[in-house]
Amino acid sequence: MARESKKSGGIRWRLWLTLALAAVVSVSTAMAALKALAYVATDPRFMLSTNSQDAVAMQGLNYAARAKVLSVFAADLGRSAFSVPLAERRRRLLAIDWVRDASVSRVWPNRLLVRIRERKPVAFVSFPSGPTLVDAEGVLLALPPRARFAFPVIDGLRQEDTDAQRRRGVSAFLQFQQNMGYLANDVSEVDVTDPANIQIVTRVENRAVALMLGDGAFAARYQNFVSHYAEIRKESPDAGTFDLRLDDRITARK
Repeated sequence: MARESKKSGGIRWRLWLTLALAAVVSVSTAMAALKALAYVATDPRFMLSTNSQDAVAMQGLNYAARAKVLSVFAADLGRSAFSVPLAERRRRLLAIDWVRDASVSRVWPNRLLVRIRERKPVAFVSFPSGPTLVDAEGVLLALPPRARFAFPVIDGLRQEDTDAQRRRGVSAFLQFQQNMGYLANDVSEVDVTDPANIQIVTRVENRAVALMLGDGAFAARYQNFVSHYAEIRKESPDAGTFDLRLDDRITARK
């Protein structure tokens, strides 16, 4: 019994010694980690310079405003690159209108790299406040300075609508474009106020006309109108709007 008691006591003593050593190692590791964090947070070598354009490098930036992107990191300049909350900075970048996706990474020792994937506009939208662009998801995009775009105008979208509400109208516009194919190049305006009755403005024989196309067969109805336009114009010379929703007839409207 005495031997078993001594043996049990020796095991407990070694167990406590192991636990104590582990605790010492953990505390030492934690202290070393804190010292390392303090070092990279305060050492000048890791500071984002306020005088260097390379402190925040950018890739993929074409139309998004550079000033808006830089403003996201304004509070970080003059501080350590390792104190920048990357997830929060990415969240703020995604709030910029032209930014579809973004990533932020640290570049040793004192730089940030921002990668931007921009949105792609598909059409113009005209609001009382002025023209703007819209992408396939219904997101409004500010017109970049000196940029040139050749898009038709979508009517029937409202500035106060949500992106999801505008997306339905843009989706109807894109379906129209797909059905029209190359013929869509003739169209200057597409009205999606009523997706069940797409209306367009185009030029035929150098004359602007408005066409009511319904909800499908857009290319066939448009081509049928163009091929018969000469005789249509003779019968209705003053008409500027035409209803093509019935495939067996074309109705002129003044």
